[in-house]
Amino acid sequence: MSGDTLTLTLRIWRQNGPNEAGGFREYRLSGVSTHMSFLEMLDVLNEQLIESGEEPVAFDHDCREGICGMCSLMINGQAHGPDKATTTCQLHMRQFADGDTITIEPWRATAFPVVRDLVTDRSAFDRIISAGGYVSVNTGNAPDGNSIPVPGHQQEKAMDAAACIGCGACVAACKNASASLFVSAKVSQLAILPQGSQERTSRVLDMVNQMDEEGFGHCTNTYECEAACPVEVSVSNIARMNREYIRASIVAGE
Repeated sequence: MSGDTLTLTLRIWRQNGPNEAGGFREYRLSGVSTHMSFLEMLDVLNEQLIESGEEPVAFDHDCREGICGMCSLMINGQAHGPDKATTTCQLHMRQFADGDTITIEPWRATAFPVVRDLVTDRSAFDRIISAGGYVSVNTGNAPDGNSIPVPGHQQEKAMDAAACIGCGACVAACKNASASLFVSAKVSQLAILPQGSQERTSRVLDMVNQMDEEGFGHCTNTYECEAACPVEVSVSNIARMNREYIRASIVAGE
């Protein structure tokens, strides 16, 4: 093969439904351009499977621009693959070598049940957000941008936390399947700003309690979540969430 194309062996998890047993199946794929994204490579595989009368591989995708967090895949045991700070859709095949065997799996977590093949149900994150990830504001026109002054350092911390795209890589990478990085980012982005002060106490209690109800594990403090995060959300948010939770527990108990 030329230096611009690859021949690969793909070990892909296939599972017909959440209540059925799954397993790996191997596929040989030739002529893969190194300029393709990882999802484009899967598109090519699916075209070949359809042409041969086989079921295509189900996988999640949407924006394919590294924004939405839908492209949730474990690639050779790493969430979103070998490239640091990159989503699966932004991973390119030049990161692999001709003749490589690539193992592709869905997120592995009790709270993320497999729907089919590589697709998992991550609605647990939506329920955590619904539990408290919001602020109470009056409806109508947007307020003037300078109506509530916010110090620059607070703005930056809040924006860093708000960068979380909710993909679930932190859960997949954690040996306890903890959602602490995700929840702490959503708690932090609101707790830091004055606009989030009204629900400050109830928010963290409700969101952490919902996280536990969904079956996520406890934080392991190994920082694997931060390493796997495609937008590099800091584990310092987990420390902030813990402080917020202790404070809220004391205030609620008064």
